[in-house]
Amino acid sequence: MQKFLFATAIAAMFISCSSPNKSTDNRLTTTEKDSGWELLFDGKTTKGWHRYGGGPIDSVWKVREGMLCLDTAIKKQYNIKGDWDIATDEEYENYHLKLEWMISKDGNSGIIFNVYEEGTKHKWPWETGPEMQILDNNGHPDAKYKTHRAGDLYDMISVSRETVKPPGEWNLAEIKCGNGRLEFYLNGEQVVSTTIWDDSWKKMIANSKFRNMEGFGSYKKGRIALQDHGNAVCYRNIKIRRL
Repeated sequence: MQKFLFATAIAAMFISCSSPNKSTDNRLTTTEKDSGWELLFDGKTTKGWHRYGGGPIDSVWKVREGMLCLDTAIKKQYNIKGDWDIATDEEYENYHLKLEWMISKDGNSGIIFNVYEEGTKHKWPWETGPEMQILDNNGHPDAKYKTHRAGDLYDMISVSRETVKPPGEWNLAEIKCGNGRLEFYLNGEQVVSTTIWDDSWKKMIANSKFRNMEGFGSYKKGRIALQDHGNAVCYRNIKIRRL
């Protein structure tokens, strides 16, 4: 039954659950290995990830056909409350993150980075770390806000150019963070570039919804988190290189 529910939920999101590049998904090339890239998702298990705040991922996130997917049907069936954001077991400082994401129609999610978790000081990862927005720009109501669209530094900086692909298609996202610089790339194009941790950065935070969240955007080292915003979303080819 669970497998049927998952397939039904994802069917509305994908034309096919199978990846056209299945033979190379969730693997590192020799060049990538030599350059120091590490896989954060092996395509088979949720090893290396946990529910933010502690505990196993359980059945809310599923691994299917080399994809890590949020199973909203399971949440509804078992009346599972709350958001099941997941985070890496390891922390990272000065890095280049790459991953592919596919959002459902009218969907919303996010890639949150430099996430602080220790002691559960913060209830949600987005209270601690900045976010690269994932969104169906043509369907989700958040799209009406200038800095809430796909690829934006959420609630802080809008993309210089919209390069997002529609629901049901894969998008390649990249985040380069460290040494006082932050850069976002979406589908091969740089869409956000800014200096972080300086007075201008603090001013941006002060003018955002995060202004009263203690420590937000101040951590120079932290976990990578994937957001459960209540909509079906899948990820694959999640990899990182320490700079």
